Amino acid sequence: MTLYPLLLNPALHVKVWGGRRLDTVMGKSLPTDEPYGESWEMHDTATVANGPLAGQTLGEVLAAHGRDLVGPGADPAEGLPLLAKFLDATDWLSVQLHPNDEQARELENDPRGKTEAWYVIEAQPGARLVIGLTPGTTPDQMAAAIENNSLEDLLVYADVVPGDVLFVRAGTIHALGPGLLIYEIQQSSDITYRLYDWGRVGLDGKPRDLHIEKGKQVANLDTLPTIVHTGDKTGQTVDIVRSAYFTTLLYQLTEPHDASIELDTGQQQFHILTCIDGTATVKAGQTRLQLVKGQTALIPARTGTYSLEGPARVLCSYES
Repeated sequence: MTLYPLLLNPALHVKVWGGRRLDTVMGKSLPTDEPYGESWEMHDTATVANGPLAGQTLGEVLAAHGRDLVGPGADPAEGLPLLAKFLDATDWLSVQLHPNDEQARELENDPRGKTEAWYVIEAQPGARLVIGLTPGTTPDQMAAAIENNSLEDLLVYADVVPGDVLFVRAGTIHALGPGLLIYEIQQSSDITYRLYDWGRVGLDGKPRDLHIEKGKQVANLDTLPTIVHTGDKTGQTVDIVRSAYFTTLLYQLTEPHDASIELDTGQQQFHILTCIDGTATVKAGQTRLQLVKGQTALIPARTGTYSLEGPARVLCSYES
């Protein structure tokens, strides 16, 4: 069977710091009244919502179609290499960090570390991120501050507004603050070393585990990342992030720009399309697919050329 653009149903995750904006802002149907913090838009666990493959997980589609889905440069045996998600934070996420590929292999016997990037969709006044610790802090000083509950004294914060981008290289100590709704693109890995959790307990009523020793091994304590401001960019195509692992572009298919754009997977890499405003239409061969705000589609690598039409603002992510 020939692959086609796949509309996706996300995997939804309850989080102690979550809220309801995945429903009220992004249009998700949340199945319970619990606090939902993450919507895994494109991942092995997301399911296909359209066409002959409807009901299958992307993991199952990948097992059947391999490189036709992900492209010749990816290994289907390792699952989808990228994960795209929405995060809704009504409280601080834990202060955490992630290993790089080499560290993940050494510490976890896992082929991938985790480098990620955040694009701010909504930010309440005063919303902030943690972007690291005071430069020059040593691993032992960090560990001592965690042990004596004074890590907050070392945290470095940054104010953010819609359109801001934070590239979170592996090893960066970071945390998402309350009042933020973001799009995240990352290597498909869930390896997280939690350093501090604001004195809170999890949904089970117990303190969540900390990972101090592994955190000491992978933390970058020398430099801080820079917030990139893209909210004032007026072009039809806006660079959001370019890295060794992924590229994300924003297509602004609204006036004064042309409401359509021609795109091409080059039969080399899949595209992840996420509509963050308006309604977009994907046209590829005989397939016509509509994306409303909050929806995501996966364009298989084998697709080649296709068109994207608005009026809409659409984030497009792919392997670099």
